[in-house]
Amino acid sequence: MSMFLYRLGSWSYRRIWPFLAFWLIVLIALGGLAGAFAKTPNPSFAMPEMDSTITQDKMAERFGTEGDVMEAPEGSIVVQAPAGEKLSDPEISAEVDQMITALQDTGALKEQDAIVNPVLAAAGMQQQMTEQMAAQGIPQDRITQNLEQLSPLSSDGRTGTLSIVFDAPSVMEITDEDMASVTDILKDYDASDLTVKYQGNAFASTGEMNMTSELIGLAVAAIVLLITFGSFIAAGMPLISAVIGVGVGLLGVQLATVFTDSVSSMTPMLASMIGLAVGIDYALFIVARFRNELITSSGLNDLDPKELAAQLRGMDKATRAHAMGIALGTAGSSVVFAGTTVVIALAALTIIGIPFLGTMAIAAAATVIIAVLVALTFIPALLGLLGTKIFAARVPGPKVPDPEDESPTKGLQWVRRVRAHPSVHLISGVVLLGILAIPAANLALAMPTDGTAKPGTPQRDAYELTAEAFGEGKNAPMVAFVDAASIAEQDRLPAFQELLEDFNSTDGVDNAQIIATTDNGDAAQMLITPTTGATDEKTTETLEQLRSFQADFESSTGASFGITGITPIFDDISERLSNVLIPYIAIVLGLAFIVLMLVFRSLWVPLIAALGFALSMAATFGITVAIFQEGLFGLVDDPQPLLSFLPIMLIGLTFGLAMDYQVFLVTRMREGFVHGKTAGNATSNGFKHGARVVTAAALIMISVFAAFMLMDEPFIKTMGFALAAGVLIDAFVVRMMIIPATMFLLDSKAWWLPKWLDKILPNLDIEGEALTAQRESLQQLQRDKVEGNNNAVLAVDGAVKEA
Repeated sequence: MSMFLYRLGSWSYRRIWPFLAFWLIVLIALGGLAGAFAKTPNPSFAMPEMDSTITQDKMAERFGTEGDVMEAPEGSIVVQAPAGEKLSDPEISAEVDQMITALQDTGALKEQDAIVNPVLAAAGMQQQMTEQMAAQGIPQDRITQNLEQLSPLSSDGRTGTLSIVFDAPSVMEITDEDMASVTDILKDYDASDLTVKYQGNAFASTGEMNMTSELIGLAVAAIVLLITFGSFIAAGMPLISAVIGVGVGLLGVQLATVFTDSVSSMTPMLASMIGLAVGIDYALFIVARFRNELITSSGLNDLDPKELAAQLRGMDKATRAHAMGIALGTAGSSVVFAGTTVVIALAALTIIGIPFLGTMAIAAAATVIIAVLVALTFIPALLGLLGTKIFAARVPGPKVPDPEDESPTKGLQWVRRVRAHPSVHLISGVVLLGILAIPAANLALAMPTDGTAKPGTPQRDAYELTAEAFGEGKNAPMVAFVDAASIAEQDRLPAFQELLEDFNSTDGVDNAQIIATTDNGDAAQMLITPTTGATDEKTTETLEQLRSFQADFESSTGASFGITGITPIFDDISERLSNVLIPYIAIVLGLAFIVLMLVFRSLWVPLIAALGFALSMAATFGITVAIFQEGLFGLVDDPQPLLSFLPIMLIGLTFGLAMDYQVFLVTRMREGFVHGKTAGNATSNGFKHGARVVTAAALIMISVFAAFMLMDEPFIKTMGFALAAGVLIDAFVVRMMIIPATMFLLDSKAWWLPKWLDKILPNLDIEGEALTAQRESLQQLQRDKVEGNNNAVLAVDGAVKEA
């Protein structure tokens, strides 16, 4: 591995334009294709096969309807009269009619005649359905209750709802022009005496990306890089690399919408978030190691950028290419394996079997792979293009000492404190994280609905107006599909009535009634309105109770039923996520353990890495629950349950990043131990070399993730905070306190590996042992150059080219 990367690094440093041109061509080509063919990402979620979705498909087949309830281009408009007035008042009713006419005239909606003033719709429904239900022998009190649940007009006559359907095959295919023509009208009438809000699939947040978050993250990253390198030009290298990688990744995600509908609106955001962070970090590690190799080869022991720039002007290209090869053979190996752990953690999310989640994971993993490839090929070529100017344009301000300097760095001073009292630091770190993890015991999860939208948005306002006027359960309707085809015709209606009685007697059900039957009466749809809202845990309990009737109902009547609707579908997704969480963690930890064992040739190092991650995750969940769910310190205006797929996504993303720091920090420790240092000295020296770069990388990731808290998408906001908190805890508490303390306590046992296992494991040489000859050649090359031995310089340079 190290020798291959050495050749790649030195070759790409020399052969500049093929590598630079390749990435620029890829970027331009993907941009053109995405611009020509890409669709808008899906604002809803592609659903897997579950009880609720299977029921939905059966119901659609029997009743002759088409499409997925999650993809239907439907919406609901909520209209409310001013306080003290009713929608039936002549002036108010006339204004509502004008709004309906304006909506019909847009041409954006189909079934235009179905848009009816809620006052007229309620009156017509009451007359028609009262007669029908009375003829069926339904008691008057039940008729009244049924009508209240179906009526588009609230009992006080002040609030009404209108259903609309866009003239488009699915949500994804509603044009921006059609959407704007409808929402502009609704906003105009909302500005009048009426209150007009909207919600539903059609009006779901598109999740369109603005670049504010990315720019803020890049700005903070630039500051950290300037302090790290002391040079404007050197600091720009990781930023350029990250922008290229994220650009290619995002354009690829956009192009994927041509082939699949499971690309949700959150997919590009997550790909951008993770790609930007790792792209900067991976390039940072390689550029930092390149600088260190130049310093080592030159004998310069002062990292003042001005002096380093002057020294570089005296270096020939062969020496610099040699240093680049060694940098890529060492830091590049770490980048490869760090990226591998991230990809493993993300790719394992596909085992859940939820299409939109799998697509998000694959998109993020692909972006990480691109970031690795860009760091290994684009960065060396870009450094080769700049040549001796790489550390020019000095940044004014204090000089930051480099680990290669003999003077104690802040990192060395800290690790010496840890070494003096390892048990104290280990126990302190574990206790701190344990305290932070306490609120995680109250974790509550829910899928995103209009009720979890940002306060003040039309969707959230419509949800709250509906709940206030019609009851909380109006926002969480369920539909039971009853299949009675297998029983005699005369037994079907009694079976339906028996099930209705069971439903209506269930705690948590406000009303259940038949809303449709097939022409021959062999199937029915029953609308079930719970007493609680879509994100309430009691609604989940109600759904479980309703489904508990399935076995008894089938055995007593011969008919069967299933329950579907958006609320049951979201509930089933949450249950699937909960069921697969433990297997997912086991797979990720198992694969990562194998990778880390191959990298470090140790059993203890992967084990303590995994245990440290478990602690950091528990603490991260605790902080996130305390702030976003319980509203600690009032930092969040609208505390809500965390989204159901946040835990598994957070674990997947943060595990990969945590292993990044483990690889970059402990690799230098392993390198020192392999080259003869005692275990304690190797840990101290490795920490000294790795701490500064890992600190810079962590600060960059924290800033990139935290900047995404500015997004309006609640999931992205919460995920940005959780990732930033997770990186902060893992990098500075686990990797820089608990891990070195444990390594000191284990001493040489930390690197123990059974001899039989050592023999069968492949030697990946992440420490760059195979590059010993190359390092000696680089140092000899520089000595001969100083002594004026041009023949020796040419000979060594030729050997480098052959390598």
